[in-house]
Amino acid sequence: MTNPTAAMLVIGDEILSGRTRDANMHHLAGELTKHGIDLKEVRVVSDEADAIEPAVRALSEAHDHVFTSGGIGPTHDDITADCIARAFGARIDIRDDARALLEAHYERTGLELNAARLRMARIPEGASLIDNPVSTAPGFTLGNVHVMAGIPTIFQAMVASVLPTLTGGEPLLSQSLRVNRGEGEIADTLSQLASDFDDLSVGCYPFQLNGVFGANVVVRGTNGVRIDAAVTRLAQELAL
Repeated sequence: MTNPTAAMLVIGDEILSGRTRDANMHHLAGELTKHGIDLKEVRVVSDEADAIEPAVRALSEAHDHVFTSGGIGPTHDDITADCIARAFGARIDIRDDARALLEAHYERTGLELNAARLRMARIPEGASLIDNPVSTAPGFTLGNVHVMAGIPTIFQAMVASVLPTLTGGEPLLSQSLRVNRGEGEIADTLSQLASDFDDLSVGCYPFQLNGVFGANVVVRGTNGVRIDAAVTRLAQELAL
């Protein structure tokens, strides 16, 4: 059986403007790989409903899971929850369980649970909460869409909360071989290797260091024995 597939939707003008460098995609990709869920697509969209809603619907239909990051905070431009609700035709309002979490948190910290902070308790009908052990304000899962904060520490905590609830497949394994030759010199060898080991993924990633061209060849798959065999053969053929 093939592994479940996933997509990520990164939401935020600050990412598209270059003001903020996204770290969440890198983290999610690594965690999904270990869990046996294949990340197939990543989209970045602005903080606009016309961008978020169609992207959510398209990704939800195309993949087993969708993970979003960004736009679920207390400010006016945090519109992700509303967009997800509309994308699924769900009603959204302040929910008692989410409100109780925030009330307890702000009572402990001595801060006011004002109207802006209470926005973070607005959850679409039918959604389940995603635990947030960092700052309490929950994410949520609606259908196959997992809605999470954009702050990396909180995003990572939410991923850790969600992944144990998802059924994964076989973890993706990989081995890398450094080749101090240009891609054009090894292309035919790699093409034949990829053909003979068509159950594996053979990737070639070039680099230039001190004027020397080379490539890191990465062999990926779920069968460690096959990966060993492919890398061993490549090393022999390239006399490494």
